[in-house]
Amino acid sequence: MTTLLLSVGSPDLIGTAARGAVISAFLVFIGLCLLWVFTLATQDDDPERLYVVGRSLPPVFNGVAMAGEQITVVILVSLPGAIALFGYDGVSTAVDSALALGVFLLLASRIRATRRYTLGELFSLRAEGQGARIAGAVVTLCISVPLLMVQLRAGGITASLLIGMPSERAQVVCTVLMGILITCFAGVADLRGTSFVQVAKVPVALATLAAVTLLALRLFDWSPGSLLSAAMDKSVSPDEYLSPGLWAHSAGLGSLGTLSDHIVVVLGTAMMPHLLLRVSASRDVPAARRSLSVAVGLTGLFYLLLITTGFAAAAVVGSGRIGAVDAKGQGAPILLASEVLPHHPTGRVVLITLVACVAFLAVLTAVASVTFAAAVSVTRDLVGQKGRARIGVGEPTVLRLSVVALCAVSLFLTTAVHRYPIEFFLAFSLSLAASCVFPALVYSFLWPGFDRRGLLWLVYGGLSLCVLLTLFSPSVSGTAYALLPEEDFDLFPLHTPGLVSVPAAFLLGWLGSARPWERTARPPAHAPRRTAPGPGSARNAPGARVDSGKDAVSG
Repeated sequence: MTTLLLSVGSPDLIGTAARGAVISAFLVFIGLCLLWVFTLATQDDDPERLYVVGRSLPPVFNGVAMAGEQITVVILVSLPGAIALFGYDGVSTAVDSALALGVFLLLASRIRATRRYTLGELFSLRAEGQGARIAGAVVTLCISVPLLMVQLRAGGITASLLIGMPSERAQVVCTVLMGILITCFAGVADLRGTSFVQVAKVPVALATLAAVTLLALRLFDWSPGSLLSAAMDKSVSPDEYLSPGLWAHSAGLGSLGTLSDHIVVVLGTAMMPHLLLRVSASRDVPAARRSLSVAVGLTGLFYLLLITTGFAAAAVVGSGRIGAVDAKGQGAPILLASEVLPHHPTGRVVLITLVACVAFLAVLTAVASVTFAAAVSVTRDLVGQKGRARIGVGEPTVLRLSVVALCAVSLFLTTAVHRYPIEFFLAFSLSLAASCVFPALVYSFLWPGFDRRGLLWLVYGGLSLCVLLTLFSPSVSGTAYALLPEEDFDLFPLHTPGLVSVPAAFLLGWLGSARPWERTARPPAHAPRRTAPGPGSARNAPGARVDSGKDAVSG
């Protein structure tokens, strides 16, 4: 299948006549976005207002912004391509991503009730001390940096396709330029600024996807069945297009590998650090629930439109041409937009420009949100109050420096490995979130016996397992799509470690806390063990000051 995809001639996505107008409109849009973001920047030095907008976001507004967190550039450009190329396997990934907010809904009320908004602070519910905070910061950084690399890489590829230069050198240049722009944005943005941009992005993205899909459906006389039949006929394997197993990334063990992928995508997407920060900006627990309800509805609509866009791209453009531009299908949305209006030059330019603008908004907001959440964790959990006092720098300054440093490091790493397929880093980040964050929060909220040793065993054990199993997985060696395709040391047969790492993390947390090998009773602790706060116990949450409404935990 790979040989067939790469053998087709690389098409021109936009055409010489339309490229100038598209790029000009795109640059104007970028300038307006950056100007808007600078005007939205908060000048307040109050950390509570800087991090979570003083917990004052209205439920509907925050729900729309939370839905915007799901519209990342990787999802926007990769999922339609995966559906166009691999059919059923791409659709199952989209469904898993849509289900993630449902999982997050189960824990969101408890998270908001604690009045804490970093992983280090949440880990400290059962395990006081700097060790728990450092563990939270380490996990946040290990999740965020690979995720930023993938987002920057996808943004660079999309920009290079837009200007009609899909070569490696052009992709690197576009990645660097996009990265510099996004670093400027992230350096001045806060949760309030990114929230407004997220809210603006959602209707634009939904309207653009709906317009592209309806125009594609018009080409088939408004018949969804005819469109799906055409997608099957133009795929690389019509007989297997709507059956599982067409994706070349799938490894051995059949259904076990599929189950591992489902676990990683659902749990990992639900436990991203920037989502924890987002739900903490709600006014109270009922407002957090209402925000999640709005986000679930909009996210479901978004993924439904993505699925139809993927099938429309396969039907109108064809899998062969999509794979010729990019073997992973990341050019599918732009290719589809360029062909649904073949006889209307002005409408074609407008549609391509809209798709490009949505892609830019997606990479802008995704990188800013992930970077901001990671920088908050560095500022509060890793540097801490004592560290800031030693260096004599205020908390907002440490935050801004952390944002710029994280963007710079991620951009440097992305350009350094531009020759290698790093898309598996997305699965790695999701695996870490599923293996380290989800079990730790479940134990912290639901098991009074969970303590510091159990937390550290769980977090560092899950992190070590994810790194080790990913290193020896087919994502790194042994397959054509691997990081090192010419090497062969894939001792672990699954592409994602979730089937092993998530249960192992739960087991390590239990062993470290219960210590069943100890025959004698443990000596009583010096301080009584706290119980995890429930959704309605924000007044009694550790570190909460009800009179001021702020978290007393400062680092």
